[in-house]
Amino acid sequence: MGNKTVIVIGAVNMDICGRPDREPRMKDSNPGTVSFSPGGVGRNIAHNLCLLGLNVKFIAAIGDDVYGDSIFESCTKLGMDMHLSRRMSGGRTSSYLYVTDENGDMLVGVSDTDISASITPEYLKAHIKEINEADAVVIDANLTRETVAWIAENVTAPLYADPVSAAKAERLRPALGRLTAFKPNEYEAMSMTGESTSLFAAEALLREGVKQVFVSLGDDGIVAASDGEIIKLPCVTTEIANCTGCGDAATAAIIWGGVNGLGIAESASAAMKAAAMCAACSETINPELCPELIS
Repeated sequence: MGNKTVIVIGAVNMDICGRPDREPRMKDSNPGTVSFSPGGVGRNIAHNLCLLGLNVKFIAAIGDDVYGDSIFESCTKLGMDMHLSRRMSGGRTSSYLYVTDENGDMLVGVSDTDISASITPEYLKAHIKEINEADAVVIDANLTRETVAWIAENVTAPLYADPVSAAKAERLRPALGRLTAFKPNEYEAMSMTGESTSLFAAEALLREGVKQVFVSLGDDGIVAASDGEIIKLPCVTTEIANCTGCGDAATAAIIWGGVNGLGIAESASAAMKAAAMCAACSETINPELCPELIS
């Protein structure tokens, strides 16, 4: 399998986590640990694709602040080509601030992601030739509905999408008929289709024009469907250290499978293996992910 080029268009943000050492006292300063790490669905998918040996170009809106500098540097070190990303003079880089209790369970979060709207049709139009030369283009639902609709009408490369959340998934509706593959979770799929089961939801998305649908079912595995074929695979058994980022790893594996010509069964299997590797790692991205371990 030769190296292929994938362009990811989506969100990146700085995750800021505050975790107190003891049971938190509300409306007071609590001793603890504050950590910073790059995140965002688009960025996490791009990171996993780099680990899977693909050439990755990342298009995101990034401010010219200290968070933006840190994100740009870290993405470049990971091997992402960032020359298409939009640096916004005076803009605030997307950030997600959350506070947990002493056990790591989230208490409250604040999301500041307005800059993502700066990836506009006008901005992408200037780069459409390079975008359409890619072997695949990936979008996430942090983009505006207007931008998603423009991408659906103008991008000719195979198109993949991640819905991010049930609340944002509707933004992808204008692109459903253009999608080579789509990976919602069970709740997102049922929310978009109004269906009561993952199987019915997958079939409904196929009727909308999606060529391959992969509905992740959490610890119950995955449903994969295309015209004339529907399968369900169980999760790969592993010792769980962390569930954050498993969906992004699975999406990346599906894209990797697609650009390398794998069928839905092989791609679904790769997704389950990638998700298991993520779950077994304390980090959001497992640095040991590679093609050999998900083939």
